[in-house]
Amino acid sequence: MVPADERVTLTASTLKGIAHPLRVRLLGLLRSDGPSTATKLAQRVGESSGVTSYHLRQLALHGFVEEDPDRGSGRERWWRARHRSSELTAADARQAPEDAEAFLRAVAALAADRVNAWLDGAPTRPAAWDDSGTLSDWSLRLTAQEAAALVSELEAVVERYRMDRPDVPAPAGTERVIAQIQVLPFLADEPQP
Repeated sequence: MVPADERVTLTASTLKGIAHPLRVRLLGLLRSDGPSTATKLAQRVGESSGVTSYHLRQLALHGFVEEDPDRGSGRERWWRARHRSSELTAADARQAPEDAEAFLRAVAALAADRVNAWLDGAPTRPAAWDDSGTLSDWSLRLTAQEAAALVSELEAVVERYRMDRPDVPAPAGTERVIAQIQVLPFLADEPQP
């Protein structure tokens, strides 16, 4: 698990600062790739530097990013993530349901974008990586407690592996692997997929 001092628990007030698809993406890039400028991030996300600069300032206002004083000079402002991960509890989501939904939809859209990028790269990926990923789903019948236990067990499995950190050199032979966990309870009175 990410240590407590390296993660932020989202609250009703901080959700206002992150509940935007571009902000979720910018924060994710700073967390995965390390410090950057609004201009470099704009190139990555296909936006103008003015737009990314605005959203970075909003992220800073809510405590998600900060200026990196060890980089840049003059007009070049470098930004870095203040935490390695974000956590949204159900109780906090219920305090700001609209912002929580906007945040979770942005996270889901980013997850879908990652799947599409992975599929796009499949034809050129070396054969050694053929069995390294999966798009699998299972339909299970669980109680709420069993579903919560499943989530905990899956998180524990992921935690046993080396976490990606932009500030630590990657060991030889490793590549970035994104593990996405989706456990989606659908209640009997909800529309079924």
